Amino acid sequence: MKTLTTEEIAKYCGGTATGHAEITSVVIDNREVVEGSLFIAIKGERLDGHAFVEAAIKAGAAAVMVHEDIVASVPVIKVENTEKAFLDLARSYRETFDIPVVALTGSVGKTTTKEMIWCVLNAKYNAHKTQGNLNNSIGVPKVLLGLEPEHTAAVVEMGMNHKGEIAVLTKTALPNMAVITNIGVSHIENLGSREGILAAKLEILEGLKPGSTLILNADNDMLSKVSEADFDYKFKIKTFGIKENADVTATNIEFKEASTEFTATVKPSKNDGLDGADGCECSECSFRVVLPTTGEHNVYDALAAISVGAEQGVAPEDMAKALLNYVPAGMREKIEMVGGITLIEDCYNASPDSVLALSNTLRIKGEGGHRKIAIIADMLELGSYSEQAHRNCGKYLADAKVDMLLTYGELSKFVADEAKKCGVLRVFEFDSKDELAKHLIPILKEGDVVAFKGSRGMQLEDVIDLVKGELS
Repeated sequence: MKTLTTEEIAKYCGGTATGHAEITSVVIDNREVVEGSLFIAIKGERLDGHAFVEAAIKAGAAAVMVHEDIVASVPVIKVENTEKAFLDLARSYRETFDIPVVALTGSVGKTTTKEMIWCVLNAKYNAHKTQGNLNNSIGVPKVLLGLEPEHTAAVVEMGMNHKGEIAVLTKTALPNMAVITNIGVSHIENLGSREGILAAKLEILEGLKPGSTLILNADNDMLSKVSEADFDYKFKIKTFGIKENADVTATNIEFKEASTEFTATVKPSKNDGLDGADGCECSECSFRVVLPTTGEHNVYDALAAISVGAEQGVAPEDMAKALLNYVPAGMREKIEMVGGITLIEDCYNASPDSVLALSNTLRIKGEGGHRKIAIIADMLELGSYSEQAHRNCGKYLADAKVDMLLTYGELSKFVADEAKKCGVLRVFEFDSKDELAKHLIPILKEGDVVAFKGSRGMQLEDVIDLVKGELS
């Protein structure tokens, strides 16, 4: 972070500063305080940061920001509301950077797409990115305040549970390019319908400058209906896809055991950066891409990244080289071999769309006679759509011809029931993760492909840890 004074920060936030200090980092957790930190006391649902002001000062905070009257031994910045001030500070700080900022959202695939975009941008820029799950009203300001003078681009992931949340985030990040990966059913309980989800995701345009580029998945039934005529301000829409005649497409797709290969074709347009040294010199540019992961969903994520790269003038050969170095983040479709058994760990979150993607991965990885075993836990926040969503997952797994299905949780019983109806012969239901692991471990054998999928709240990684402990 660039050095800011307490006076500058107070001006950014519409507050007042009682003293001078130079700030080199901003934290909202007193345990993260280092020399030069500004501690912002945010009042949350469970904890009020004002109760930790003294602890932050003792830890070495150079200044504190509050919206209550306090007496402190360090400079104090007083604002009307610290959570809003945190956002205002991040927005003002972001405005000091004249760099490409890409914002992305979507029902599934956000983090994978973000990582691939970052890989592609890094081929030309020194790119900053969202770390971990910092994609909400607390996380996005942290990401923006993490920009350093040497950064020349940034990619910012934006998540949401309710209407209005993306609008706040995009007005803070002020992107000059936006990507929407897809519209599924995640958070349908809060937003009522897929149309409601689409409207919430399109809030990303509220912070986007007129004339900027909006990149959409042409194969998604909801996003394919979006057109430039839908908006009061003019945006340039670019599309990517496999099934449709998009601006960026993938053909000749080959799914291999540990990789996916395809031919990416980019159709240039005016001012798209694909002429001269910054891109293709021909009217249409095609190049071969190899991803070190498998599944059609990863092809879509890569196409989104290529779309961003093309708009930013990244050379095709550099994009291909960058995507070859992609590494999955966190607990998202991490594939590893343990004791001769392939484990596919995808436990960060779950929705019918992501279970379909995992089913396709399981099918591909299981080619060649390997046993395919799926462990599925409940998908949360689906409201009245929940039973049908879980039943759809049972169909997806049956279509992937899984040899065995183990489920954990009350809702996943619908997955089990539908899978049985669709022909899966070996289906086992559990109410305990320990019991599931005790059943699974003894029956595993060399060559098996085992996939784990569930919502984050189900903590299915507990089962993975038990399995790894026995196999290692």
